[in-house]
Amino acid sequence: MIFICFVIAILSSLVGAICGVGGGVIIKPTLDFFKVGSVSTISFLSGCTVLSMSFYSVGKAILAKENKVDLKTGTALAAGAAIGGVVGKELFTAVKNLFANGNTVGAVQSVCLLLITLGTLIYTLRKDKIKTLKINSKFVCILIGFFLGIMSSFLGIGGGPINLVVLYFFFSMDTKTAAQNSLYIILFSQIASLISTLVTHTVPQFDWMTLIMMVAGGILGGILGRYLYKKMDNKAVEKLFIILMIVIMGISAYNSFQYAF
Repeated sequence: MIFICFVIAILSSLVGAICGVGGGVIIKPTLDFFKVGSVSTISFLSGCTVLSMSFYSVGKAILAKENKVDLKTGTALAAGAAIGGVVGKELFTAVKNLFANGNTVGAVQSVCLLLITLGTLIYTLRKDKIKTLKINSKFVCILIGFFLGIMSSFLGIGGGPINLVVLYFFFSMDTKTAAQNSLYIILFSQIASLISTLVTHTVPQFDWMTLIMMVAGGILGGILGRYLYKKMDNKAVEKLFIILMIVIMGISAYNSFQYAF
């Protein structure tokens, strides 16, 4: 099972680094599918893997002077996402405590992810016909980041497709620019979520070797994904993103049924 987790981490982080979805949007439902652990454990492993990949990808882009992040807008979004990440973590704990059966919160997460991904797919297919905005207000950027952070942390996906839709619509970014900005936001939200987990002593039980292998897989996936990202144009990245969303919807639909019944 450790090897399966390692492979999932590599492939998910590779695609996540290219598309800017962080990889958690693939890792979380896939680990759910394989029933690697409890909902809390899977969310924790997914978050740590996404953090390692986004840290490498963002750091490498900055050092190589290939960074496409608008630091004024991106930092405001990231600050909001960091706060939202803490709130999302608390929201997850609150929802989990509402149900005696731990699988119920997994079903809630899967249904939410399915609906968000469906909405994102529809928007992506029709985005050429949708008039976009160009938000400059720092306060509005923080609010948007706050919302993204909550969704990211609550669903345990790092960032996911919703980041890209928000960056497309509110900031008129192209696909590759949105991907880099999304990873920047994900990095801060995941750092905040991890700190919150450590401070509140809510770290779930997990296997250390599984965590180490998944973090290693996240970094390796980030390396490979960054290499392929530089070779691909906007259309290629968008096609990969569409395929990814279809796969995620299928896995999420299956997981929703499994957790519910």
